[in-house]
Amino acid sequence: MSHLFYQGRNRKPTLDQARGVYMWDTDGKRYLDGSSGAMVCNIGHSNENVLAAMRVQMERSTFGYRLHFETEASEKLAARTVAKMPEGLDRVFFVSGGSEAVESAMKLARQYAVSVGQGSRWKVISRQPSYHGCTLGALAVTGYAPLTQPFAPMMREMPKVPAPRAYLDGLDPDDEATGHHYADMLEHAIRAEGPESVLAFLLEPVGGASTGALVPPRGYMERVREICDRHGVLLIMDEVMTGAGRTGAFLGCSHWGLRPDVVVLSKGFAAGYMPLGGIVAPSWMVEPVLDAGGFAHGFTYAGNPLACAAGSAVLDEIDRQGLVANAARMGDRLKARLEGLMQRHEIIGDVRGKGLLLAFEFMADRETKAPLPAHLQAHQRFVDIAYENGLIVYSRRSRNGVEGDHILVCPPLIVTETHLDEITEALERSLRKFTAELPARVPL
Repeated sequence: MSHLFYQGRNRKPTLDQARGVYMWDTDGKRYLDGSSGAMVCNIGHSNENVLAAMRVQMERSTFGYRLHFETEASEKLAARTVAKMPEGLDRVFFVSGGSEAVESAMKLARQYAVSVGQGSRWKVISRQPSYHGCTLGALAVTGYAPLTQPFAPMMREMPKVPAPRAYLDGLDPDDEATGHHYADMLEHAIRAEGPESVLAFLLEPVGGASTGALVPPRGYMERVREICDRHGVLLIMDEVMTGAGRTGAFLGCSHWGLRPDVVVLSKGFAAGYMPLGGIVAPSWMVEPVLDAGGFAHGFTYAGNPLACAAGSAVLDEIDRQGLVANAARMGDRLKARLEGLMQRHEIIGDVRGKGLLLAFEFMADRETKAPLPAHLQAHQRFVDIAYENGLIVYSRRSRNGVEGDHILVCPPLIVTETHLDEITEALERSLRKFTAELPARVPL
């Protein structure tokens, strides 16, 4: 009997310890963390330099409320963060997680619009499917039916445009016309809603759990920036999963040289050592809000010195170990291995991603892109089989949350070639067992 409850009744072994890319339960079984938790533990587990920095901060203070004190730890992390941003993003607001960060970004955008006389702007357009958090505000911009439908009467759902899933639509992702095709859907949505009512466009540069590491087609990101500029719409980049080096650049949007108006960070930002997130915005947005009476928003643990000390130490380790470059290098090698699995296992219909944000999607038929029957719960069954084989991976469904099973393979950025060997071998064994269990009526 446990007094805890979370998403369901599924019980797991008790965690004993974690080091590097490995975790052990209290029975001594070892697991390779092939998903970095929930794409969080970017620098691996129990890094001694981060733990040492946290001990130093704990000896000084573990909490200082932002209305009572400024702290060296939060000022240092803010400066370190700004130094890694595109030019002009120079103000930081700290929170404790991704959902809080998304809400903070939307509320800052709204207060900015009000403060500069554009109070008619309030709609935040996002994509379908998408995932931006589990609070009611974040769910309003999330396009993932199983998570949003139960709460629909409690929130004001925001407009959506289709995510650029070229692989499902039979379009060439390397053709700039494909990128323009999907980006122009944003143009149409802004015009349909009324440009004077649209506040912002919110997106992940590389898709996370909702689309399984979806990389936008060529020309998409640049056209999106042009459209937002043309209509005075703010561009908010959700880098909760892609940020802190996971895609082979510190920010995922940097692969396209993109300049967002607001960046949202969490997950790998403190790499699981403390709850931490933040938004980074330009002074031209922040100053009018402060002049108009201040940002009417905040959280008790915003700027917590212990969390900020951990965050700074994580950034130190990312730089010291060259983990952004390692994510790019190991990501290319891991993606090649996943493509090799696709050649050997017909059930894999697509492999995609960037850096160490990678995924493969199960399909009953590669030619028609037909998904596996939803009732099989294939994504969860594969995760369970891999877990039995000592490999932790992460899964969701790419097609509005109801079908299109995909598996995210996103190990910590410290992975080596040896670790990739282990991941590949465990995936191979898991795929063999998984396909053997499929009903004979599933066409393969």
